[in-house]
Amino acid sequence: MKFKKITDLHLSGKTVFIRTDMNVPLVDGLVSDDTRIQAGLQTIKYILKYGGKVIVATHLGRPKEGEFTKKDSVKPIADYLSELLNYDVHVIKDWQNGIDFSNIDVVMLENVRCNVGEKANSDELGIAYAKLCDVFCFDAFATAHRAEASTNAVGKYAKEVCAGLLMSKELDSLTKAIEKPAKPVVAVVAGSKVSTKLTILDNLADKVDALIVGGGILNTFILANGRSIGASLVEKDLQEEAKTVMAKMSSRGAKVPLPEDVVVATKFSDDATATEKLLNDIADDEMILDIGHNFANELADILKSAGTIIWNGPVGVFEFDQFANGTKVIANAIADSHGFSLAGGGDTIAAINKFDIFHKISYVSTAGGALLEFLEGKELPAIKLLVSRAE
Repeated sequence: MKFKKITDLHLSGKTVFIRTDMNVPLVDGLVSDDTRIQAGLQTIKYILKYGGKVIVATHLGRPKEGEFTKKDSVKPIADYLSELLNYDVHVIKDWQNGIDFSNIDVVMLENVRCNVGEKANSDELGIAYAKLCDVFCFDAFATAHRAEASTNAVGKYAKEVCAGLLMSKELDSLTKAIEKPAKPVVAVVAGSKVSTKLTILDNLADKVDALIVGGGILNTFILANGRSIGASLVEKDLQEEAKTVMAKMSSRGAKVPLPEDVVVATKFSDDATATEKLLNDIADDEMILDIGHNFANELADILKSAGTIIWNGPVGVFEFDQFANGTKVIANAIADSHGFSLAGGGDTIAAINKFDIFHKISYVSTAGGALLEFLEGKELPAIKLLVSRAE
């Protein structure tokens, strides 16, 4: 895909409206996790370094449009950003008549979700945003699947449109993993339900050489293969869909590996007793909560020889240590692979942090819904906008 990057533009003397994602958790009015702020920091620094003025736009929480309250304010984020940048970051609530940059270099608009017309992708609001700037810079991949005034409409009317450093890296990584991957391609797709990732599974079944499924999804595939799963979480009504995915993979000479050994328990809790068993030995009251050691090692061998790895979801209940081995083995295999690895999703990032392999993954995406929709093969509004304004 062809799109303009912030690094392609001459920025000196220009005002850049940057839509970033600094929707971070606040505790007692203070930032408690700055991951998203740090992720968006580099583009802001880049613009300032090359002589541009910066308008930072982000949403925070889920406020009601047109009804601003103190808890909706982005001021705690602006204050935190001020310390990181060593610049005073002023929060501008009344910006409709323009912003005076004579004595300042960077401002933050008040919570964009409070603006009437934001979620409806109002052209009127998009035009108002565009009048503030010379360049619209999209740097919030986590919102790329939503067409809103600050992510989409503004880009239709801004003089120039580009992707920020974070967005550019995200798109380059996704292109490398999905559109131009090194072979063999292995995808790890796990989660509690097939229904939430069925489209992803179906789309990847046309592309990958091995499709590793885990969690509740794996249980549905095991059942569809005619095996016992005891009292495990399962979607019995989606067995045919699971069979279709396996048949599609098989027709291409690819595979969906299924286990013979699993880890079970009679209850779902952090003090449950973990027992490793063969599938044939699972009792009616036992639940599969992790994959067995032999199967984990089999998957590790597949991953270590992969040219490209796409990872979305832990393969077991890794939050409980007695059911974490499968995910740990998978995580370490991905970390040790010489192939390009792309990982994303909240639970996946939690597993990456738990097993301390963040620095060994080629690219970790902070996006949730946007990444899933991209993996489903959907056209994301933000990407469509960037490509359309590439000339």
